[in-house]
Amino acid sequence: MKYYLIAGEASGDLHGSNLIRAIHGQDSEADIRCWGGNRMEAAGATLVKHYRELSFMGFLEVLANLPTIFRNLAFCKRDIEAFDPDALIFIDFSGFNLRIAKWAHGKGYRTHYYISPQVWASREGRVKKIKRDIDHMYVILPFEREFYVKKHGVPVHFVGHPLIDALENRTAPDAVAFRKTNGINPDKPIIALLPGSRPQEIQKMLPVMLSSASRFSGYQIVVAGAPSLDPDFYSPYLSDPLVGLVMDQTYALLEAAHAALVTSGTATLETALLGVPQVVCYKGNWISYQIAKRLITLDYISLVNLIMEREVVTELIQTALTPENLSRELQGILEGNGRKEQLEAYEILRRKLGGEGASNKAAKLIVDFTKAS
Repeated sequence: MKYYLIAGEASGDLHGSNLIRAIHGQDSEADIRCWGGNRMEAAGATLVKHYRELSFMGFLEVLANLPTIFRNLAFCKRDIEAFDPDALIFIDFSGFNLRIAKWAHGKGYRTHYYISPQVWASREGRVKKIKRDIDHMYVILPFEREFYVKKHGVPVHFVGHPLIDALENRTAPDAVAFRKTNGINPDKPIIALLPGSRPQEIQKMLPVMLSSASRFSGYQIVVAGAPSLDPDFYSPYLSDPLVGLVMDQTYALLEAAHAALVTSGTATLETALLGVPQVVCYKGNWISYQIAKRLITLDYISLVNLIMEREVVTELIQTALTPENLSRELQGILEGNGRKEQLEAYEILRRKLGGEGASNKAAKLIVDFTKAS
């Protein structure tokens, strides 16, 4: 059977790659075509378009790139029709995917959504579109099941969080070799900086992170470089020889880190599951932030706090994200009670997310539904 997957970000590429492997395990004849990244391609899919050509952050950035977005939508529809898949699988990336889903539903394609759009965070009315255009929804967060089923009467399949699989299945790096290969001081504990994967957010976040972390002279600062960007992009931020950069090795960096400063997003959950105390950061375009603040109704922005339903990790958002505030919060997790409390909460978090097997569960359901249709 033929499967067409659409992911638009680095996290979608990761989870899409594991889903692709699981689909191949369920359907040995699977022919898979995708929008995503290097990981999905390496997992055995034909890559149509890379996510680095698709992702724009913030309302103003989206408006400025509307012609490109519309061209991508039109091309995607033509490519789907040419491939004629038995199953169309969306992975997060709601702005793009829900538009394709509306068109696909009208054309009679069987639609699956793996990793729900965050409709529980903003623009809740999009649930009506999901109910209309998506045949099967696979959710990965425990509170999403209650949101869809009890609040909106939309049946969903809870499969658990695929990050647990991604972390359990990885090959653990040798800590000494990791430091040596990347020129990291072997004698200093590491503060990891995860400024995001999009150029716009890195430009906003990384200078503040560097200004704060550099105040702790007993630590080595290492920046996690996004796989979609060239190392040269980071050069303006690396004038200090004490600041290191590792490209596409975020998990290895976190495993070696003593603490982390993390841009809000999936990385906050990855950091928690790897057991690294963190401070969550976010700063965007001022106008985009003002719009978002009026649309998003949640008490927290990090997945860690949302899942735990309390503040486990400190969130410094927009004007609160200053070098002074960030330094103070970082100091609180380098040692003492603040560090201990976060690590204890992480253990509870892992239990709430369920066990391993999210990718296999989702793949089996997708293949079974496709065979039955």
